[in-house]
Amino acid sequence: MTASGPGDPPAVLLLKYPFAQDDLPRLRTLVDQYAGREGLPEPRRGEFIVAIDAVATNAIEHAGGAGTLVLQRANGHLECHIHDSGPGFTADVIPPLAPGIGDHTSGHGLWLATLVTDELTVSAGATAAGADTTSAGATVTLIIRLPH
Repeated sequence: MTASGPGDPPAVLLLKYPFAQDDLPRLRTLVDQYAGREGLPEPRRGEFIVAIDAVATNAIEHAGGAGTLVLQRANGHLECHIHDSGPGFTADVIPPLAPGIGDHTSGHGLWLATLVTDELTVSAGATAAGADTTSAGATVTLIIRLPH
């Protein structure tokens, strides 16, 4: 879904925002404003913000206390890349079942984010446009389709 073909326009950077715990309310407000300007309607916009908040909170709690959010529009969808400088992780930490079912004790925020977005990927290091590609950590990419 996110691969660009030869005729596709380049991704448009909407927002690059370094954040820490105290920045989360502002981060949610900014994403809401940009997603609204790009035409993402409610309730999908609210779901996107909940997913972004869950991933950003994980970056703060488990990966060094801060991160960088990069929001861009590409090929009819919004892409949100959240990069942290923690030890890194893989998508294996995302429980396959609802929290409390099975024996998973972590990954609940990521699990929720997979439910309310169209795609969620986890990659090592920085992958987003405008992110520092020399740093360690992980990048979680959340994608949601814009209406036609």
